[in-house]
Amino acid sequence: MIVLGIETSCDETAAGIVRRDADGAGTVLSNVVRAQLEDHAPYGGVVPEIAARAHVALLDRVVAEAVSQAGIPLADIDAVAATTGPGLVGGLMVGAMTGKAIAFAAGKPFVAVNHLEAHALTARLTDHVAFPYLLLLVSGGHTQILAVRGVGDYERWGTTIDDALGEAFDKTAKLLGLGHPGGPAVERAAASGDATRFTLPRPLIGRAGLDFSFAGLKTAVRLAAERAAPLSPADVADLCASFQATVAGIVAARARDALVRFRAETGVAEPVLVVAGGVAANGAIRSALQAAAAQAGGTFVAPPLALCGDNGVMVAWAGAERMALGLEDGLDVPVRARWPLDQRAVPVVGHGRLGAKV
Repeated sequence: MIVLGIETSCDETAAGIVRRDADGAGTVLSNVVRAQLEDHAPYGGVVPEIAARAHVALLDRVVAEAVSQAGIPLADIDAVAATTGPGLVGGLMVGAMTGKAIAFAAGKPFVAVNHLEAHALTARLTDHVAFPYLLLLVSGGHTQILAVRGVGDYERWGTTIDDALGEAFDKTAKLLGLGHPGGPAVERAAASGDATRFTLPRPLIGRAGLDFSFAGLKTAVRLAAERAAPLSPADVADLCASFQATVAGIVAARARDALVRFRAETGVAEPVLVVAGGVAANGAIRSALQAAAAQAGGTFVAPPLALCGDNGVMVAWAGAERMALGLEDGLDVPVRARWPLDQRAVPVVGHGRLGAKV
């Protein structure tokens, strides 16, 4: 089965093509991603209207390049998948309508993909991870721990009660004048910093449960910066190193606890911890999680860096996994700004007009 995937949920315009064999093995045939960093940099974050217009301008060429790179005629593609949520509605509409149009014109099935599920299943493409496994999903919009039992079968064990981890990175970078995107900027600055100089809090650690909180940590960084002002480059590097070490310790502690629970509930002797999402590209966090998994008697899996951020390959693979189970969607399927993986979970923050917030 060969599937074209389209991703436009935020500020990456992406398309990719994968092949899923009958035994479940996958092969990446193409992966094209066009970022919009220069478009959003002056604003210190993603501007939804600018992102949607950029998708309109870029997507046709990105899809054409993905098809060309794969060396497979569009007629030989078996299905088209596109992210239909969660994300920025304008971008989702561009990607979904393009995917539907291609599917209709080519006479192919269409698969509506949950962006979070695409991240969640990437490890099955890259590392052939079998169900069930434990997932730490860390991105700009989400920080969750989930038990992944199968395609479409997710149980949320923990989530952030305020900021997502990627958002905390971005806001810390903006506070320290490091620009956008914040995650890579903080990691670069932290490389030359002293992680022991500033003592920062680890919210919720030591308390029962697996939820996260990063708002107080972000405030602590601001207060430390104000006390050290005016900031020298060395001060900024030390603040970044301290912040990064603190969040790595937080997610590692939660991961250890989650692995213990996972083994007890599933009976899996050597549980697999998978990290996914844009923040999964952070080297310090990957190292901390690898150590946590080893301490808990589990194994650690992280996608290649090229597949940590938003990309069309993960959408194509999620579409292929769903197609293998006979799951496809009509062309009238809507986009959804909010679309939790575990729809049975009670929202931590509550409901908004568009659905569950967290």
